[in-house]
Amino acid sequence: MIDPREFITHLQASGVEFFTGVPDSLLKEFCACLEHVPRAGHHIISANEGGAVALALGYHLATRNVPLVYLQNSGLGNIVNPLLSLADPEVYSVPLLLVIGWRGEPGVHDEPQHKKQGRVMLSMLDAMEIPHSILGPETVDPQAALRDALAHVRKMSAPYALVIKKGTFQSFAAPKVEKKDFPLSREEAIQQVIESLGERDVLISTTGMPSREVYEYRSRRGEGHQRDFLTVGGMGHASQIALGIALQKPRRSVYCLDGDGALLMHMGGLAITGVLKPRNFKHIIVNNGAHDSVGGQPTVAFDVDVPGIAHACGYESVFCVQTKQELQSSLEELQRSSGPSLLEVRVRCGARKDIGRPLTTPSQNKNAFMDFVEN
Repeated sequence: MIDPREFITHLQASGVEFFTGVPDSLLKEFCACLEHVPRAGHHIISANEGGAVALALGYHLATRNVPLVYLQNSGLGNIVNPLLSLADPEVYSVPLLLVIGWRGEPGVHDEPQHKKQGRVMLSMLDAMEIPHSILGPETVDPQAALRDALAHVRKMSAPYALVIKKGTFQSFAAPKVEKKDFPLSREEAIQQVIESLGERDVLISTTGMPSREVYEYRSRRGEGHQRDFLTVGGMGHASQIALGIALQKPRRSVYCLDGDGALLMHMGGLAITGVLKPRNFKHIIVNNGAHDSVGGQPTVAFDVDVPGIAHACGYESVFCVQTKQELQSSLEELQRSSGPSLLEVRVRCGARKDIGRPLTTPSQNKNAFMDFVEN
């Protein structure tokens, strides 16, 4: 296994001092180390992976140095355009080191949304003519792999990818960082939202822990899962899925249960929703200021005015709550209000270790949900 501190220290000694990307569970220890090792301003958690490539390009333009962009391979689609239309040797020819977590590696158990991505990732890199090498727990000399990668990056002035297998990095003992201690947990807030829904209401939940908590609570209540669309992949797209349903089913209340990291990833969705003004659209942002599903790395969501942004985009009603009583009152108001409406629920970070995963396949969830919406 690779010591993440030694890995990053060697990168810095080799002239790679700027790091940006979107956190990944396979890179959790690497990401945790990045929060403490680089000097201030030299590690930026970006809103999405394409934005990270753009940040890296800007850094290179200003310094001539090699930047590093990290991501889960599910975010590879978000960087195809900036890699090919900006960083490619036939355009701006940017020396760029990519570190990509290999979810869905063939032969390694993973969730359905990662299997295809894991199977085709290396072929995608080949098709984009991005050379790559693989690092795993068995890698004996990671410094040699880094030397070879950086030699290519500098010689060709082009991207190179290090593909990281599960279990590659050793644990990193990160210093404790004080986090905001809100009264509600995300799970408690989600349960309260579910309890407030009517029998004909539709729920679309974002990827990661929220969908798992929705599924588990429905099971605990002895209810079916047909009323919920569990967006297991495609981080940041749940709100536009919900918008598409709301526009076609104007007599049904459509609730989108979103996360702060997902909202930031594709914030332009707020503008489209606000301008189209679906009266039945209810947008709930469960904000814990973190990428909680992949390691708890921070987002900037506590530092921006989420309801204010939504209101500026055209949302009719906006709310921000922290307590159970405030949430209950706002949920009742949300039911009565003419949308689009947005409710931000600020919650503390963290989740139970024994949260289960859906026992149904994505296709089974989709078909049951479509039957519910149709009827």
